[in-house]
Amino acid sequence: MGQAGLSVCIRRLAATDVSEVGQIFGWYAANTVATFEEHPRPDEQWHELASALADLGLPFLVAEAEGEVIGYAYAGPWRRKPAYRHTVEDSVFVAPGRTGHGIGRRLLTELVTASAAAGARQMIAVIADTGDEASSRLHAACGFTTAGLLTAVGYKHGRWIDTLLMQRSLH
Repeated sequence: MGQAGLSVCIRRLAATDVSEVGQIFGWYAANTVATFEEHPRPDEQWHELASALADLGLPFLVAEAEGEVIGYAYAGPWRRKPAYRHTVEDSVFVAPGRTGHGIGRRLLTELVTASAAAGARQMIAVIADTGDEASSRLHAACGFTTAGLLTAVGYKHGRWIDTLLMQRSLH
C-alpha cells in the first residue's frame, strides 16, 4: 500500500512508461533543484537511457498505481572509468503530489536490492543540499551515510547549490 491506501506496484520499466517518467522528471527539471538538469528530456533520450542501463544489467524501476506511473528509480554508472564499474549512482523521483507517502522509500529499497543482484557493490546518492532534507532523510532511512559535501558546485534558478554525497554498501 502507498498513498492513503493506494495500492502501489514496483516493477521494471516498460517502453510504454517512458512518457510518464519523462513528465515526472520534466516537472522537477523546470521547477526544482532536485536535478541540475534545466530542461525536460525528450522520450528518445529516456529510451536510450533505458537501453543503456539494460545493456549494463542495471535496474530501472517504476512505481505504478491505478495504471499510472507515479515514480521511478534507476541505478546508473557512478563514473565511466573501469575501476568504478561496481559502483552505481541512484536516481529516485516521485510524481508531484505523491511525495511523503513512502513511495520513494519503496522505490529506493527495491533499487538497492536489484542493484546488488546486478553485481553493484556501492551506491552513491548525489543530493542537492538546499535545506530540504527529504532526500537525505530518505537515503539515511535506506542505510546511506554521509560521504561528503561539495559547496556551491551547482547553479540553478539564480542561486548556488551545494551537493551532498551519500553512500551505501550493497554487500
